[in-house]
Amino acid sequence: MTKTRGRIQSAETIVVKVGTSTITYPNGKMNLMFAERLVRVLSNLKNQGKNIVLVTSGAIGVGRAKMGLLQRPDSIPEKQALASIGQVNLMYIYSKLFGEYGQVASQVLLTKDVLDGGEREQNAINTFQTLFQYNSIPIVNENDTISIEQIQFGDNDTLSAIVSVLVKADLLILLSDIDGLYTKDPNEDKDAELIHVVYGVTEEIINASGNTHSDLGTGGMRTKIAAAQICLDHDIPMVIANGDNPSNINRILAGEDVGTLFVPCNEGGYV
Repeated sequence: MTKTRGRIQSAETIVVKVGTSTITYPNGKMNLMFAERLVRVLSNLKNQGKNIVLVTSGAIGVGRAKMGLLQRPDSIPEKQALASIGQVNLMYIYSKLFGEYGQVASQVLLTKDVLDGGEREQNAINTFQTLFQYNSIPIVNENDTISIEQIQFGDNDTLSAIVSVLVKADLLILLSDIDGLYTKDPNEDKDAELIHVVYGVTEEIINASGNTHSDLGTGGMRTKIAAAQICLDHDIPMVIANGDNPSNINRILAGEDVGTLFVPCNEGGYV
């Protein structure tokens, strides 16, 4: 544990993922106050010389709001079209905000099968490395216009873990609308307790994760556990934390006990 906290405090390459319900309001419009605070925190970390990658959801929600749709559509083609419309607006806002803090934002659209061990994976790695050399902050989303996996299942949790592997991240932070992993679903059981440290994705942890959905996003705690498994398999610590206050990122990097920390197995073993 002490070793992991030390690694986090000295992390140089950090991936931060923000979900749909955190970056947008229930009507799909972007939460500009949150986005500005998030960008300020990430820009300050970049000014410290760290490599920062932002994995963001929200394109479909933003596209829905842009088109004035009250409900998230059911058909895949409609969701793909809204993702295409929303992605433009999402990147415009991020680019404008990062620019105000003197940062250069870049867009990377990926599909989860990029980890193919071949040319596609190497091309992605080369792109990230070059963007880091350019001191750019890559903003990553799944390419929903050609891939339907995230639309159906993932809300970018798994993608953020895959990106962490590609860039050899020192830490993945998942900013969610919940404080972390609980022993039970806190929305249904008042006796639910926050689990501060997880040493392995056991059956007990999977059962505790349950599954939650919202009208905007498609992910839930189980997709975050799946992301944790990928990270732990590649010796990458991961934290699930409440995204309402982006300064939680700074607290995590300071070694504070925030959210749920997933510790790589070689730093504590499985429980």
